[in-house]
Amino acid sequence: MFGIRFEAQPETILSDALKDCQTAMKTLEERTGPGSEFLGWLDLPSSMKEDGLAASVADAMKGLDDVIVIGIGGSYLGFRSVLAALENPFRSTKPRIHFAGHHLSSGYMKQLLDYLENRSFGIIVISKSGTTTEPAVAFRFLFDRLHRQYGAEGVKKRVVVITDEKKGTLRRLADDLQLQSGVVPDDVGGRYSVFSAVGLVPLAVAGVDVKALLGGAEQAMLHVREKYNEATNPALAYAAYRNSCYRSGKKIELFASYRPELQYVAEWWKQLFGESEGKENKGIYPASVQLTTDLHSMGQWIQEGERTIFETVIDVENDASLKMLKAESDGDGLNYLAGRELNEINRIALRATMEAHRSGGVPVAEFLVPELNAHHIGALLYTFEYACGISAYALGVNPFDQPGVEAYKKNMFRMLGKPGA
Repeated sequence: MFGIRFEAQPETILSDALKDCQTAMKTLEERTGPGSEFLGWLDLPSSMKEDGLAASVADAMKGLDDVIVIGIGGSYLGFRSVLAALENPFRSTKPRIHFAGHHLSSGYMKQLLDYLENRSFGIIVISKSGTTTEPAVAFRFLFDRLHRQYGAEGVKKRVVVITDEKKGTLRRLADDLQLQSGVVPDDVGGRYSVFSAVGLVPLAVAGVDVKALLGGAEQAMLHVREKYNEATNPALAYAAYRNSCYRSGKKIELFASYRPELQYVAEWWKQLFGESEGKENKGIYPASVQLTTDLHSMGQWIQEGERTIFETVIDVENDASLKMLKAESDGDGLNYLAGRELNEINRIALRATMEAHRSGGVPVAEFLVPELNAHHIGALLYTFEYACGISAYALGVNPFDQPGVEAYKKNMFRMLGKPGA
């Protein structure tokens, strides 16, 4: 069973927006739109099922204390979103996963290098070109530490490279040193790459069931690519909802979740939609809130601030069983909840908040997810990817390029004095 459902109030979806999204879906499937050379992600859930690299790397790294995953943007957020959604943050497992190359903080890097002193660690570096500044800087520091601790032979067992198949500095390094390596596909952009080696290799090292993840994504793939009826296709309905809100003057979308495990799914979602749609002075601004936490900080603004927002809620139906306790004194006044499941209380808070926001003039829709496991996370992420392709085409922009990302790089290289900048 597919499992992921999308529900929005019927009046929020405009007929012209739905029609444009159905046309956009046809453009996506026929591969006739701009950026069609980057549609390899459409079939990844099926094509990656027989790839054995993830299992091989996981086996090679299982005896290490720590593994550092180096990457930025789509080379890191997909993996981190799945890991955060599924891991138990209070359980100490080996190898422990750490992140580098997603910023340029010297304090963070110094602390990481100090921590790794005399520890058994490995590196997974993910970069198509191998020259993106943030991961390249991190890799130089960490590779140097690894080489000094273990020497050339030790490096072969502790460094995995995910990069271009044929060219680039990391491909040359992998070939020269005979390192284990995987491929960033030419026809898959970073923000759509979670179901490639970019996501699957580090996820397998972290102990995530990548077969279940791909199984859920494949089920979503088969479901959303066949149906042009929004009532049965959550990706199409979501794209139509987003475009309807945008055309109605709602320029900011809030991704709202009631489970802290979904924090990095929100970060991945923000890159997916922000980098795909924010072009030609168009595009919905993707923002996120963690509820109920942010009801005590952003709740006032959402309820009564400028009416330029709409909301997409992730409702996870099942969680751990934990019943509210009964106290003798009832000094906190909570005995009326005694015996009720904490998850039930959380989901009632979700319903109450949705009702309040709607009454305050905020359109609210929701994805219903049966539970947080690898299968359903795979299905949810693929549904978002497919909806993004539809939504961006309906908006009239190329979902698969990111020309604006280069602006800061040119300025930075000039200010740093990079040769030729």
